[in-house]
Amino acid sequence: MENSLIGNIHSIETCGTVDGPGIRFVVFMQGCPMRCKYCHNPDSWTTDINKKMTIDEILDKYEGVKEFVKSGGITVTGGEPLLQIDFVTELFRRAKMRKIHTALDTSGISFNKDDTGKIDRLLKFTDLVLLDIKHIDEAKHIDLTGHSNKNILEFAKYLSNKNISVWIRHVVVPGLTDDEKSLIDLGKFLAGLNNVKALDVLPYHDMAVSKYEKLGIDYPLKDVNPATKEQAISARDVIIKAFKQAAANHL
Repeated sequence: MENSLIGNIHSIETCGTVDGPGIRFVVFMQGCPMRCKYCHNPDSWTTDINKKMTIDEILDKYEGVKEFVKSGGITVTGGEPLLQIDFVTELFRRAKMRKIHTALDTSGISFNKDDTGKIDRLLKFTDLVLLDIKHIDEAKHIDLTGHSNKNILEFAKYLSNKNISVWIRHVVVPGLTDDEKSLIDLGKFLAGLNNVKALDVLPYHDMAVSKYEKLGIDYPLKDVNPATKEQAISARDVIIKAFKQAAANHL
């Protein structure tokens, strides 16, 4: 099986510092069903772009930089890596044979609670999931991404039940994801999980505008100013406060 699997790869970053613990070897998979308004990799959406790589080729690249990333490991992100779940599973299986820490950065959008066979196999070889929760409010999530958040929240609960370590990520977009009620609701939701190891609240930036222009795609947030570090910290404080209050109420 491992010799026949081919991945459709967007790019590889050999020394990533924001994609899990330590310095990471980051594999960006090609293809994503989401159309997040703040996406900084619109060139990763389509599956028509093909940069084929085998698992051997990826691990060979890892071996070339392993001394620099030995404090971290391999992170697979996207796009949406779960669209190529068989490839990611085999990559992680072989990584674990080499005692490499594995992290999956996903939106969870393709999770199906009625068919968990493949995700269960992937999770056997996954040390950490970086789960992006775009918006806790379903209607606002649909407006922001084009999709419901039901599968994503179900995936978060599933990971909690399986006791898989999770880092939650939330991007603060002024006027879209930073209203106080939604931040409080997100904190309350996270309090119901037992596996959250970290919370990254990230400020929205517009550095991808040139990519959209190059691709001939209209940038949907051209009238939205980037969030400041202070705005992200403030939003995180609201989430954490709600998290602690809800957690205390559960005791």
